[in-house]
Amino acid sequence: MERDVRHTAKGLYGRGFRALTGAWAVSLVGDGVRVVALPLFTAASTRSPLAVSAVAVATTLPWLLVALPAGAFVDRWRPRTVVVVAHWLRAGVTGLLALAVHTGHATVVVLCATAFVLTSAETFADSASQVLLVELAGPDDLEAANGRFVTVETVGMDLAGPLAAAVLFWWAPAACFALDAASFVAAAVLVSRVPDVAPERSGGDLRGQLVEGARFLARTPGLRSLVVAVAITAVCAAAVNAMLALYSIQVLRLSEPVVPGLVVCMAAGALLGAWVSPRLASRWGAGPVMVGFLALLGAAFALFGLVPWLVVAVTACVLFGVASAGWNVLSATRRQRLTPGPMMGRVTSAYRVLAWGLSPLGAGLAGPLASWTSLGAVYVVAGTIVGLTAITLARPLTRG
Repeated sequence: MERDVRHTAKGLYGRGFRALTGAWAVSLVGDGVRVVALPLFTAASTRSPLAVSAVAVATTLPWLLVALPAGAFVDRWRPRTVVVVAHWLRAGVTGLLALAVHTGHATVVVLCATAFVLTSAETFADSASQVLLVELAGPDDLEAANGRFVTVETVGMDLAGPLAAAVLFWWAPAACFALDAASFVAAAVLVSRVPDVAPERSGGDLRGQLVEGARFLARTPGLRSLVVAVAITAVCAAAVNAMLALYSIQVLRLSEPVVPGLVVCMAAGALLGAWVSPRLASRWGAGPVMVGFLALLGAAFALFGLVPWLVVAVTACVLFGVASAGWNVLSATRRQRLTPGPMMGRVTSAYRVLAWGLSPLGAGLAGPLASWTSLGAVYVVAGTIVGLTAITLARPLTRG
């Protein structure tokens, strides 16, 4: 008799995973508003590539400085509690940012400080959410669970959020951040209803656990190749994302409320990438498909910077979404399958440090590179590097 997954504790149809999905959806809509509104507000209020770059660095720097200890603490604490507390903290900080924008006190220093704190809290919530995802979905549904997460992330963060940002930014920029704060409050309430499931919690020496997680990541061949690929790609993506609002305003000549439309185009592509990636992987294997997505991402970056026409920009943004979502689904599944449950927080955070910790380098270099050359050069350089990475790592990624 076929198993009725709708009444089991685990799996995509279990009540726990449905509640977690609801919390993701709510918080990611708010995140989508802020991710668009923060660089857009910085670009519109300063018109400075260096200011935009500084805020982008502050946004990504916690992945280098905070993520590793965050993962070790997550392996000690209850993951549901970690996510709830992180959501409440981000709600308060984002609410204060909304007040600062409304009263005209949102200086570049305030924007940088707020971005740093929000991402620091996110490093805790991200690792804890990974634990909840793996435990609630179960091993048989990991690909589908990651596909579900990327789909929810895309709809919320890249589609609904940017659309709301376009309307709210035109009305009042402060409203964007107020909505983000409200989304965190709602998400905290929803996560509190998720079953407090977790693998065996770790104890012992914190420093030793940090080393253990990093060592496991470094000594597992399939994880090593993932980290190298993601680290290089993250540096390039950080540079690309840091200049997106300014490039759209100054090169593509888009008005400020229209800029989120490019993010919506990325979301449309990401929905396709999240849907098609498990199907392509089941037919041709995860490794070759991952390499193909990486090469596609590099080509799309270069195209965006080489041909500053709106129709080309829209096409390139769709390809951004297809490639990044496809890569994210398959790489996350490979990492989760190779990681023991009790080490999930530490390995996830060590992975994030090595994969995203260099993002401030990309964001920090983007401003000076654009000032010395052009905004389009940032995209061409990033695309070339990602393309060469796909070629260089094709064999180890395929072996997996």
